[in-house]
Amino acid sequence: MASITPLSTTNAATISATSTTNISNPLFPKTSQLSIPKCRKSHLPTRKISCSAAKNDDQNPRSNTHDGNANNKLDRRNMLIGLGGLYGAATNLGGAPASFAAPIATPDLSKCEPADLPSNAIDRSNCCPPVATNIIDYTPSASSTLRVRPPAHAVDATYLAKFNKAIAAMKALPSTDPRSFIQQARVHCAYCDGGYNQVGFPNLDLQVHGSWLFLPFHRYYLYFFERILGSLINDPTFAIPFWNWDHPDGMKMPSIYTNTSSPLYDRRRDAAHQPPTVIDLNYDGSDDSTSDNALINANLTVMYQQIVRNASTPRLFLGQPYRAGDASPGGSGSLENVPHGPVHVWTGDRNQPNNEDMGTFYTAAKDPIFYAHHANVDRMWSVWKSRRSNPTAPEFTDTDWLNASFIFYDENKQAVRVRVKDCLDTKKLGYTYQNVDLPWLNSRPTSRASRVTTLSSTIPKTANAAKPPSKPSSSSNVTFPKRLDSAITIDVKRPKKSRSKKEKKGEEEVLVVEIEIQRDVHVNFDVFVNDEDDVPSKKNRAFVEHVGSFVNVPHHQHRNNEHGKKMKTFFRVGLNEAIEDLGADDDEGITVTLVPRTGGDAVVIKGLKIEFDY
Repeated sequence: MASITPLSTTNAATISATSTTNISNPLFPKTSQLSIPKCRKSHLPTRKISCSAAKNDDQNPRSNTHDGNANNKLDRRNMLIGLGGLYGAATNLGGAPASFAAPIATPDLSKCEPADLPSNAIDRSNCCPPVATNIIDYTPSASSTLRVRPPAHAVDATYLAKFNKAIAAMKALPSTDPRSFIQQARVHCAYCDGGYNQVGFPNLDLQVHGSWLFLPFHRYYLYFFERILGSLINDPTFAIPFWNWDHPDGMKMPSIYTNTSSPLYDRRRDAAHQPPTVIDLNYDGSDDSTSDNALINANLTVMYQQIVRNASTPRLFLGQPYRAGDASPGGSGSLENVPHGPVHVWTGDRNQPNNEDMGTFYTAAKDPIFYAHHANVDRMWSVWKSRRSNPTAPEFTDTDWLNASFIFYDENKQAVRVRVKDCLDTKKLGYTYQNVDLPWLNSRPTSRASRVTTLSSTIPKTANAAKPPSKPSSSSNVTFPKRLDSAITIDVKRPKKSRSKKEKKGEEEVLVVEIEIQRDVHVNFDVFVNDEDDVPSKKNRAFVEHVGSFVNVPHHQHRNNEHGKKMKTFFRVGLNEAIEDLGADDDEGITVTLVPRTGGDAVVIKGLKIEFDY
């Protein structure tokens, strides 16, 4: 690890950032634009993370507002209260944040408008579903027989014939039928590319990506898609398949989707990624010359990282809060970032203007493989949930999450309003997943430094043996905000060090990267901690020093969106396990390196800090 000089306690502890191409000054020599909050006995005048918060206390407006300003959050609530009706009862601004009662509400379907798609889009048709004249509320009902979703690579001929028949029937429906394949695809486009405004906020998009809404929205989306397919072939037990990309046997495009005469085929897929090409679960737009076994092992490491190491709390896994009146979603969870995003881009056709179909949200659901991809994303939610100490407990007790709602069409063409709280148990929705092995549970990465030490111990030492190069120290020549057009190294002070086992078990140390991105650009950048290379290469992703990757799948916004193409958000990664494996628990700080892989020009780093999550 780079040597980190202890900081003296002042009224404004600071961090400095530098491009790796210009590092010469000692650590922390000047005041930068970023302050680090410190728990408990802090003398810092910045907003703090509540150190006495209960688990799932995602409501603390002092620590979890999207713009870092608690007053702004209250202002939005005042706006909601002024609307009366649904929000009029939320008048106790001094009470628990849940009393604000500002869940994302079902959109007004009659006010759907086309997204502001690029001029070279291959399909500029309206992505708005039919307007519903009668909307009913979803009522959970127990199912006597569970639909079992199988891995797509292992289905038999009988299942495939049934699946082909169902998709063909859906595609044959009139385009005006809300059950038709094109209309189902438009549902995704409308919710994901700014077709809807937030109720009460005509200049704010409703966006289901990048927050705690991502997983529940897509669960419901697949649920109704599956019910429609079963109805069309008169088989209520029919279940859609999942693309088992987390297992070596499923780490390529399932062959059932590659028959050019099948209704499952989509011609807008990357020609270089057809079977037997192994998928890259952290694909950044470039294909590396690596062996299949090496890529499979890397994929298993990615899965461990995203479902275990970076998913120790609900917010790290599912995503950050997103409430009515928020200008942007609060930040993606680990699964949405990787592998969800890279699989989209890897599958889409790089020869199309915007990586259509799968590589951009406005056309993604026009490819039948989309539903198999998201079925495995949904399955990962179930796997993650099963590993919790209390698998039956809701991920959040926050009513703004539980009461967030969407509208879908069912197999009877009926518009149905659903709420997040009713989709938390797949068995109550009538389906489950076929059991398959989880080899990635045994793929915990090791420290790159420890591997170098192990190798060097087997080599005879000589008097003239060269010492391994040490990481250069950082300077303050570059301050925030900083465009990520080249690698940046930042030394970040830790609010607490040498934490007890009890503290570590009760709270996750989290690195928070505040960013602004151009939303219609494919972005992928890596985050490394205490890596000894000036600019860590992609092969370094296999080691524990790589703590995560941020990914943005291109998407667009409503024509009237006042915030344009730029979006502010946060990228969070858990540090507990990495710091332990790196032997850095007693260190004053960590050295963070941000490495752009693609789209770095579209990213501005606003700052970094460490906080704690529960």
